[in-house]
Amino acid sequence: MAILDKHKALEKSPTLLLIFSFLAVTVGGLVEIVPLFYLENTIEEVEGVRPYSPLELAGRDIYIREGCYVCHSQMIRPMRDEVERYGHYSLAAESMYDHPFQWGSKRTGPDLARVGGRYSDDWHVDHLVDPQSVVPESVMPSYDFLLDRMMDGEYIDELLATHRLVGVPYTDEMIELARADFLAQADPDADHEGLLERYPGAQTRNFDRRPGISEMDALVAYLQILGTMVDFSTFTPDESR
Repeated sequence: MAILDKHKALEKSPTLLLIFSFLAVTVGGLVEIVPLFYLENTIEEVEGVRPYSPLELAGRDIYIREGCYVCHSQMIRPMRDEVERYGHYSLAAESMYDHPFQWGSKRTGPDLARVGGRYSDDWHVDHLVDPQSVVPESVMPSYDFLLDRMMDGEYIDELLATHRLVGVPYTDEMIELARADFLAQADPDADHEGLLERYPGAQTRNFDRRPGISEMDALVAYLQILGTMVDFSTFTPDESR
């Protein structure tokens, strides 16, 4: 009863309740956060995960600008129904170069963490131009205007440099050659050797099948890389962490 009487005192006093609530949240937060500062790395490094190529990064900016993350999450939880539907659960390392990450809080549409390679470029273009033409029950709006918005990559080096400021390991060479890499990835006739050395596994082609580089090219390039960097047939989690 004595404990209950003391609890009543907290319930009856807004000031005391606020003070003790603040203390409880502070202590709980410190217990969770402080240990992270004493770990060498809070994210397990996974082979294959790399920074986005300039074209992919530009596509990611378009994805964020158009609010795609509002309806599509990019984090598969380690639950049976999610893994069976979407594939291997998401690894922290897969989002280590995302600023901000696209985990999301709801799904009006399916999770896109592993959408790369599941559909053809033509399917993605058709889906973005007229979603109901490929998914009749879709409530997604049309993004056909992306085909008419052309890009020249003039400031793409500045975009890479900005991401380097927040920890993405873009080298001086990557930033210097950013515009050339941007133009080459969407040009099937370009020399891709240097691009692929800097960004292994980058897909090189005309993504929207039209002349020039459009915002559609960039967005499809981004979608097609999602979930493809890690080879889960050989991936073994580090159980010692």
